[in-house]
Amino acid sequence: MMKNEISRRSALYALSMAPAAFSSGSEKLKVAIFSKHLLFLHGAELPDAAAKIGFDGIDIAVRKVGIKYYRWGGLKYTDAQPLAAQIDAFKPRVEKLAALNTRYGVGAMYHTHSGINLVGAPIWDLHEILGGMDPKAVGVNYDIGHATVEGGFGGWIDSLRISGEYVRGIAVKDFLWKKNAHGRWSPAWTPLGEGMVRLPEFLGMMAAMRFAGPLQLHFEYPLGGAEEGKVDIGSRNEVYSAMSRDLKQLRAYLAEARL
Repeated sequence: MMKNEISRRSALYALSMAPAAFSSGSEKLKVAIFSKHLLFLHGAELPDAAAKIGFDGIDIAVRKVGIKYYRWGGLKYTDAQPLAAQIDAFKPRVEKLAALNTRYGVGAMYHTHSGINLVGAPIWDLHEILGGMDPKAVGVNYDIGHATVEGGFGGWIDSLRISGEYVRGIAVKDFLWKKNAHGRWSPAWTPLGEGMVRLPEFLGMMAAMRFAGPLQLHFEYPLGGAEEGKVDIGSRNEVYSAMSRDLKQLRAYLAEARL
């Protein structure tokens, strides 16, 4: 038990030290899997399975000693106030977080989602909120899947450009618009390369920005329950096979972008 725990902590510590910064581009991007999709594994099974599938690391959904970068988010708007007033109210809160991160030498990456009343969904609001703060202390974990939901034609391009140096991490997934059971159009997540996210173009832009990571691959499409973080899933081999397939597709895109 102690041996497994030490091994797991060592692996997670090594992962946590991966730089979320811009570099010369001489090193290839490391690809991590979001640990939410592997909650059916325990102890040393987690890093062992991730390594066997082919991932370079794990975006772990817990707090551990030595972690230098973490994801944050969840801010929401209300209909009670004008949007500009709410954005102004968020700034001092984020400034306090930035100061705390600077004090302890960690960086917070705001994870972007798509949806109504979600801060960060249109991206430009994060530009307003974070402007003037140290991007090493508070930045953006840019989710290209959600960014494409919000701005499928050219909006995601502008949102990425305006985020600039505040992009400290990126999350990758794919989707298509489909009608749900109520006849309403909604995003349906798909395996990588089967949706409408323009990943080659996106990664090409990241290469031009000299992005060096971290990068997380997410699995939101039906995957035996693993997509929802369930501990009781279907066939592990089928889950691993799907993850391996998406990872292979991502690495092909990365190679094309020379990342």
